[in-house]
Amino acid sequence: MSRIGRVPIKVPEGVNVEIGNDTVKVSGPKGTLAQDYRNEVEIKLEDGFCLVTRRVETKQAKALHGLYRKLVSNMMEGVSKGFTRVLLVNGVGYRAEVNENTLTLNLGYSNPIEYPVKDGIQINVEGNNKIVVSSHDRQLLGQTCAEIRSFRPPEPYKGKGIRYENEVVRRKIGKTGVK
Repeated sequence: MSRIGRVPIKVPEGVNVEIGNDTVKVSGPKGTLAQDYRNEVEIKLEDGFCLVTRRVETKQAKALHGLYRKLVSNMMEGVSKGFTRVLLVNGVGYRAEVNENTLTLNLGYSNPIEYPVKDGIQINVEGNNKIVVSSHDRQLLGQTCAEIRSFRPPEPYKGKGIRYENEVVRRKIGKTGVK
């Protein structure tokens, strides 16, 4: 049995869970999220806990068991607490700023990059080089951070670019200049 899938999910205070035939809808103080699920698994609500169980014992059902349990857990955490990721901008002259619903990035290109902020995402810039992205939807948050990082990924020689706060960039030595 899936070790992740069999752990019951405690429903936090202020979070409402609605389970339909093939959809789970979770709403809380930060927002509302919905997730469709396949009929190989069953999601039930019992005594303040949400349980995910398998209906059939196939390899596909075993994989989906842990997946849907984690997705529902992330939904509950997102609508109650929210998620945050931090991006760091490294490089001489590289900077970021937020104007209303647009993130402006100066990353050494001839023109600045204008990134429109999606609904459900909040972006704050601390100083000139620390971008704090937060959302109640973990999947949307990860996709947004990946798109921002893709404008200038960190390069291994000087370490310039946009990287996650906890990311380690392996540095290369480069040319030695021997004649």
